[in-house]
Amino acid sequence: MKDFGSDPFVFDMEEYTLQNENFRTTLWTGTFLQMTLMTLHPGEDIGLELHTKTDQFIRVEQGEGTVYMGDSEDNLDFVREVEDDHAFFIPAGKWHNLKNTGDTPLKLYSIYAPAEHAHGTIHVTREEGIEHDHDH
Repeated sequence: MKDFGSDPFVFDMEEYTLQNENFRTTLWTGTFLQMTLMTLHPGEDIGLELHTKTDQFIRVEQGEGTVYMGDSEDNLDFVREVEDDHAFFIPAGKWHNLKNTGDTPLKLYSIYAPAEHAHGTIHVTREEGIEHDHDH
């Protein structure tokens, strides 16, 4: 898979999402919007994070998880269970995390506005993704 940049792009979203084996793969990075694919293994989470200038949309294609959000990293008072075909929005300025609570990989896609990651970003493992987020 590759980042198709800002070129026009038509694809089967479910097929691409389910094929992704990497922790994070940027699939399309435009001027004002970005789509990434993610796979979380059982027990794995995205990592607690905060995007101060980016809204985010996530849709789960496969698996089960728990979404955590709040106004501070010590107060994640919004907690919801998600599974196949569930989607959620993360407003800019909200601390958030998503944990795979199931027995199978959690496959999802995420849309950022504006883009959050550099064009062509691939993080094969969670550790690579966390390291990048701390440096970002």
